[in-house]
Amino acid sequence: MQEIQIGPVKVGPNHKPFIIAEMSGNHNQSLEKALAIVDAAADAGAHAIKLQTYTPDTMTMEGAYTIEDEGSLWQGRELYDLYKEAYTPWDWHQIIFNRAKERGILAFSSPFDETAVDFLESLQVPCYKIASFENTDLPLLKKVATTGKPVIVSTGVAQIADIDEAVRTLRDNGCQEIILLKCTSTYPASPENTNLRTIPHLGQLFKVPVGLSDHTMGIGASVAAVALGACVIEKHFTISRAEGGVDSAFSLEPQELQALVTESERAYLALGNIQYGVQKAEQKSQNFKRSIFVSKAIRAGETFTTENTRIIRPGTGLAPKYYEQVLGKIAKTEIKAGTPLTWELL
Repeated sequence: MQEIQIGPVKVGPNHKPFIIAEMSGNHNQSLEKALAIVDAAADAGAHAIKLQTYTPDTMTMEGAYTIEDEGSLWQGRELYDLYKEAYTPWDWHQIIFNRAKERGILAFSSPFDETAVDFLESLQVPCYKIASFENTDLPLLKKVATTGKPVIVSTGVAQIADIDEAVRTLRDNGCQEIILLKCTSTYPASPENTNLRTIPHLGQLFKVPVGLSDHTMGIGASVAAVALGACVIEKHFTISRAEGGVDSAFSLEPQELQALVTESERAYLALGNIQYGVQKAEQKSQNFKRSIFVSKAIRAGETFTTENTRIIRPGTGLAPKYYEQVLGKIAKTEIKAGTPLTWELL
């Protein structure tokens, strides 16, 4: 499976998880808040901040659709108005990207039409993210692929054939560095609908690094994803859910993002390699295994019995598996209580 270079960061199975903080519309149309989100993401240890690059008019038309799905966070909202509230003004992008650079984290975006790609190219983004709802927009994929930049693709609401077509389209148009993210496109997503076992299968199918675009609450699903091979974790991020915003309900707060960075790295380090036997780090702990000891003083010529021997810690005597062989044998010499039994004493 290939290793992907995104700016100075290497992404792949032999590297710590790449953690992306998704700002989305959580800035609530405040540039000051957007910059505070960048700062908070950097402070929490995220590797990148991600925007979304669109306008209401590049996404939809007024009156085209009203969200009527029962239980949706945006039930009753007209789609055009929702995007008007959530979009990130394009003249903010350079300012936000500059702040990210100052704070030592990467910044990139999800384009939602071809004009957004041209705009983001002018800002020299290090990579692109394709959102789930755009993963079948082949003209957009072709446009992104021609930049030659790495592309991260969310695979929500897509059949295997759709994902295959997206990957082929990217590759056929000049993009050879692709990362696929398992994604459940519900907001929030439930653990039951997250299906993390898809992650290793996705990697095996397409021979690319894989990750998780996680819309569940908390960090449990993301940490579990790393244990299943996820190289990238994307999470929506806000300063405070209490401040509201279109995505705030399923976004992490700073202390949670920091926990995600820490725990996902621990999960990655804990994967290690297939290992049996005594590790170097465990060698001193061998002393705390059990072995056969003389528990009562024994005279030379006396028989070893369950009354004068015991299996106890530490492990400096004969291994417990020899206990039945020892019983009935004769002591070669006088042995004090508390002596670890060895073959030389029999």
